[in-house]
Amino acid sequence: MTTTRSPHYVYVLRCSDGTFYTGYTTDVERRVREHDAGEGAKYTRGRTPVELVHVESFESRSAAMSREYEVKQRTRAGKERLVESSDAEDAFDP
Repeated sequence: MTTTRSPHYVYVLRCSDGTFYTGYTTDVERRVREHDAGEGAKYTRGRTPVELVHVESFESRSAAMSREYEVKQRTRAGKERLVESSDAEDAFDP
């Protein structure tokens, strides 16, 4: 019996007020829909619509959660540099 492991993702959203939100998920499209519907994190509920601006994929949950923590520790300028250097559309291939 083979088990397929879901990839784990760290994602960054740009909220409608220009702030960034960083999160972890195994399904980026579903999670972005949840944020837009006001069913995501408390932080994003009053800041919709959100835009996916950065995605990174990891093989393990622990690696993704460690990276999520690293990104959350960045300053706004650091997050802006991360977002500018990535293309969320190309980085995310479901």
